[in-house]
Amino acid sequence: MRLAFSVLCLVSAASSYAAEPAALLKVNQSGYLSQGQKLAVIPGKSQQSFQLVALPSGQIVFKGQSSEAQLWAPAGETVSIADFTKVQSNGRYRLEVAGYTPVELQIAAQPYAQLHDAAIKAYYFNRASQQLDTAYAGVWARPAGHPDNKVKIHASAASASRPTGTVVQSAKGWYDAGDYNKYIVNSGISTFTLLDAWTDFKDFYRQRQWTIPESGNSMPDLLDEVVWNLDWMSSMQDPADGGVYHKLTTLNFEGAVMPHQAVAPRYLVQKTTAAALNFAAVMAKASRVMAEFGKEQPGKAALFRQQAIQAWQWASKNPAIYYQQPADVSTGAYGDKELADEFAWAAAELYLLTGEQPYLQQFFQLAQPMQTASWASVAALGYFSLAKEANRLTPEQRQLVFSAITAVADQFVAQHQASAYKVAMVPEDFVWGSNAVAMNKAILLYKANQITEKASYMEAMQGLLDYVLGRNPLDLSYVTGFGVKSPQHIHHRPSEADSIKAPVPGWLAGGAQPGQQDKCKYNSKLPAKSYADDWCSYASNEVTINWNAPLVYMLAAFSQPVVKP
Repeated sequence: MRLAFSVLCLVSAASSYAAEPAALLKVNQSGYLSQGQKLAVIPGKSQQSFQLVALPSGQIVFKGQSSEAQLWAPAGETVSIADFTKVQSNGRYRLEVAGYTPVELQIAAQPYAQLHDAAIKAYYFNRASQQLDTAYAGVWARPAGHPDNKVKIHASAASASRPTGTVVQSAKGWYDAGDYNKYIVNSGISTFTLLDAWTDFKDFYRQRQWTIPESGNSMPDLLDEVVWNLDWMSSMQDPADGGVYHKLTTLNFEGAVMPHQAVAPRYLVQKTTAAALNFAAVMAKASRVMAEFGKEQPGKAALFRQQAIQAWQWASKNPAIYYQQPADVSTGAYGDKELADEFAWAAAELYLLTGEQPYLQQFFQLAQPMQTASWASVAALGYFSLAKEANRLTPEQRQLVFSAITAVADQFVAQHQASAYKVAMVPEDFVWGSNAVAMNKAILLYKANQITEKASYMEAMQGLLDYVLGRNPLDLSYVTGFGVKSPQHIHHRPSEADSIKAPVPGWLAGGAQPGQQDKCKYNSKLPAKSYADDWCSYASNEVTINWNAPLVYMLAAFSQPVVKP
């Protein structure tokens, strides 16, 4: 299998890389767009002369002087920037700076296409209720885990029609992260972001396949994958009242075992307002997407529409039912007591689904300040959807939506330009899942560029992608299986428990952050260096569906022939 071979090659490359000096030239290890910005980081307190050499000819194609050196506080490093944007010919190159080990890099029209396919295929590798056959999974084939056909209603979720202990079916879906549970709130932003990738990049996805069981059918592989999770989400609604269960989980986290070996009883736990609103927003979006595929998915558009409306009605009647972790449950909480953003997002999606003005009025009444999207902060998602269909807004509403997005994008541009690393990451961005912060910032910049095309938006987007793909203080491509140096010991149960040395490919590790909540051994407490490539480090090296989703989106964006409105 090509992907398996490339990963094994990269493992050996990474092991030899450990002998290199500490001060390394930092580049995007997956490559640079031929028409895009091309920056490398040179550690050191002075400007440096550099040159780019074409391979294999050895011809010097560019000479330059790096920028003035600056301190980047999150890493405690003084660095300068080598800018070789003017080089636009596709090929392999070597960046040379006197006193540093040369580094090879690629320039290509589509340097991220294979990486994209691996990042979206990671979801297939995390499917519940399905055996992964060798034909699709290669060396990472495994038996099916968690049929979820005998899930019990937890006491916290009991109702008249479904008392405690009632057995229900809730199959399919993706394992949320390094664990084997499934959570509606986190599935919300994950599934939406992938649906949004379809909405924004249909031409890219219509014929694109990456060898999953559904490849070759009459639906794009992206939507085949998303439907696997939508079918699970659909089963999480109580048909009696429209409420949505917060999560499907064991009482405690399983150990480092394969999915089929994790056989503890599973439960549906507590209906919550947050779950209902995430569900309503996603199902409203899904209904509109599935309307195009009525032949392939008969009845899905109508079902999802009905479920979205019912979930909204339940949330409107129960606006403040927050998740409370039961005493006998210790798995992820995804608790959130600030729900105005969820109400606004769901209202935007239901307006676009139904055309009913009260939903749109609700959005503008509840409209929250724009900020980088995350599972707990989803206001931006409603703005994105409305901006995409701005012709359905009044001029005043359109201006409010556009201004909200571009004002924050302009802040990110300022951060990019002020950064010694030329990356729009400030100290407060180094939280749990900091790499997803980077990718969600990039999505916002992309949305702003759709409103007002600016080179500065594109440069800041590229800087954030460069960061997670190797142009960072750790000289690490944070995506498993890609780059010269990538994570080998992610906090991901299948990757830890199988007999394969290389981790499942295509996963974006959470990234550096100084919290160190797992009490593992770290080499630094600096925000951009506080990372450990260790199974122990769930605070920096776990993988999750909501961190991979914005990576998939951005790799699709950069894989378009030209990223323009």
